[in-house]
Amino acid sequence: MRSPPRFAARANPFAAEAGVSEAGAGADALAALGTTPVPGLAGTFEAARPLPAPARDAAGLLRWYLLDAASILAVEALAVPPGARVLDMCAAPGGKAWQLACPLAESGELVANDRSAARRARLARVLDDYLPPDVRARVRVTGHDATRWSLFERDAYDRVLVDAPCSAEQHVLLDPGALRRWTPARSKQLATRQYALLAAALDAVRVGGRIVYATCALQPRENDGIVARLLADGRRAGRARTLPPPEPFGEPTVHGLAVLPDASNWGPLYLAVIERVA
Repeated sequence: MRSPPRFAARANPFAAEAGVSEAGAGADALAALGTTPVPGLAGTFEAARPLPAPARDAAGLLRWYLLDAASILAVEALAVPPGARVLDMCAAPGGKAWQLACPLAESGELVANDRSAARRARLARVLDDYLPPDVRARVRVTGHDATRWSLFERDAYDRVLVDAPCSAEQHVLLDPGALRRWTPARSKQLATRQYALLAAALDAVRVGGRIVYATCALQPRENDGIVARLLADGRRAGRARTLPPPEPFGEPTVHGLAVLPDASNWGPLYLAVIERVA
């Protein structure tokens, strides 16, 4: 995790000049910067050096989003169909929420939730910067405690993303302040909340719908351990099953997929795809 990072960006498909050959928006502008496509991830490009902040197109939309390419797998695994009703339970800072809105260009609805007011403000800015007004109007930003979602809304969504707060060991490793605050108990505390989020997601998604549970943690108790607990929970017996995740890179785990930086320089990322079946 201390090795030099790889740099990536995903083109904004709503940028007005996307698809023209001259230096413009989206993929063409990224290609002009000397980037190369990331195999298996459409519209995503990587570079050996930091990429510049995106410029705006003629309509004021930002042309690309800087990210870790592994994070895109969580969005791809959700496989949002046109017209779907989608919930992003922990949506800030907004990169995944923006990508979830892209398949909803013609119809559908996205609820982008985050409990922190400061993080919601950043989330709203990202959505405003990357989505045209007609799509942005179908994205609702909320500030609920997502662990309590099922008390108010059940069987309501076709897709749910649980990008759960986690140990984020890479951040802890690189931030001396975060390392000083870290304790062994933190992962156990986080796992309690992570399970509550995933259990609420299972109630919120419709039968036949799909959940993606994701973290940037290394701790097994926060990854496969959370999914295993859901599948073994007697109160939820027979209601869920896991599905094979997309694998352009990464390695399989018992219930999902892990992308680790020693193998790919992307990540860390863990994800599991869960279908509600009853």
